[in-house]
Amino acid sequence: MSLISILFKRQKIKDNLALFRALPIKRKRQMLGLNIACSVFLAINWFSFIYVMNHVSVRATSLAYLVCPILTTLLAFFILREKLTPVQWLSVALSCIGCLLLSYNSLLTMFYSIIIGLSYACYLVSQKRNVGFDKFLILNFHILLSALILLPFFSSFSGAVPSAFDFYFYVEIIAVLYTIVPLLLNLYALTGISPSTVGMLLNINPIIAFVLSGVVYHEPLGILQLFAYGLIFLAVIVFNTSQIFRFKTAG
Repeated sequence: MSLISILFKRQKIKDNLALFRALPIKRKRQMLGLNIACSVFLAINWFSFIYVMNHVSVRATSLAYLVCPILTTLLAFFILREKLTPVQWLSVALSCIGCLLLSYNSLLTMFYSIIIGLSYACYLVSQKRNVGFDKFLILNFHILLSALILLPFFSSFSGAVPSAFDFYFYVEIIAVLYTIVPLLLNLYALTGISPSTVGMLLNINPIIAFVLSGVVYHEPLGILQLFAYGLIFLAVIVFNTSQIFRFKTAG
């Protein structure tokens, strides 16, 4: 991202620096503090996700994707004062029930999932206040600072340096397609829709993964899992009911 910024977005960098310099001192401090906080949230999310994935369970990381939309909606309500309709509160309740059913026999799984989900929820909600600057450059700043924050942990958690080309190839794919692109799309989405809506739409990812696990990989799917994911899918539809009917009316 830094290379792209330097090669193709030099004018944007100059414009954004000029915009930052023109801000009042108080606003400068607020913007700097906000973006440092965003980088910290992102670093916590990455570290906790990778740690839980490798040392706890894949299930905990999967559940985090389902817990995050609930936490995002609640943070948007209490911090950003977003208004939720009774139908949307019903959607949040359905999501909560679904998550509790998926973690009913493991409180530790839910604990780790909340840490991962809360860090990303805080990142999403904070981005709603992060306006006026180029989203690509902002994300580039967050990633660079997050990498610096995580750098001291490298010696403690790193293993042997891989030499296989496949490792670096797949890491690059994961970094670009499954990390940078979704983060960038989320930032752009927040310019037009609320954090609670963005958060609720994140449920689509684990739902698709759940369906693929049964249809493509033929993993056994329990009745409880089917019911829980069905509730969460219903919650996504219920939460966005007003938008769906608005589009139909406009059409």
